[in-house]
Amino acid sequence: MVQDDLPESDKEWLERREKLSQRLDAVKSRQLPQSSMLAPKGGLSGMAAGLRIASEFIAGVVVGALIGYGIDTFFGTRPFGLIVFLLLGFAAGVLNVIRSSARTNTAEMQKDADNSSK
Repeated sequence: MVQDDLPESDKEWLERREKLSQRLDAVKSRQLPQSSMLAPKGGLSGMAAGLRIASEFIAGVVVGALIGYGIDTFFGTRPFGLIVFLLLGFAAGVLNVIRSSARTNTAEMQKDADNSSK
């Protein structure tokens, strides 16, 4: 930019702007990049982990319902096998969700402990 043709006050503004730009660049270089702060801590992203947990829960309920329906068809006890095994499938799904969540939390706590000790 041609600074010789500008009045004195404009030259001062340009100098101040250049100094401010240098200071901002220095501060930006010291800060962590935004992408590293937003990156997931675990191996799976949050959405992937949520989908895995949801699929485990749904699988437990569906398998329980299918087993109950098969028992009802084979033995002729129409609603009872389905109801009982649907409830057992629900309980198995909840148990799978609890186990998976505990496993994920334990792994994250171990990573945090390893990172803090370094």
